[in-house]
Amino acid sequence: MADPEIPIVILDDDPGARRSMQLLLQGRGFQVRSFATPELLIADVKTNNPACLVTDYRMTGHDGLQVLDALRAAGWMGKAILVTAFGSPELMQKAIAHGFATVLDKPCKESALVNAVTEATARNKDP
Repeated sequence: MADPEIPIVILDDDPGARRSMQLLLQGRGFQVRSFATPELLIADVKTNNPACLVTDYRMTGHDGLQVLDALRAAGWMGKAILVTAFGSPELMQKAIAHGFATVLDKPCKESALVNAVTEATARNKDP
């Protein structure tokens, strides 16, 4: 069971995908906030310091790699999961180099997303 004290944030400019991921993770016991734009997400992360970020790769005007770079520059060191409908070995390598713990194909299989977030937050608890 997820620890409800560990906050998760989701960034996706597709409202349907964002809501679907949020409902799935909340249904598994995670505390989840979701955002449509990186500006709102970055302001929230500075205030609330979530344990895990789930972000789409390709969004209007920005991408998930840029978002994680901005969060790291702001001092956030949580785990990050990238979801993408544009997966490739090259993107996988770039995502890992940018600091993503996991890359998932979009649409995400429910179990893959839940397992990735569970693993990311479990590692976050380690000293």
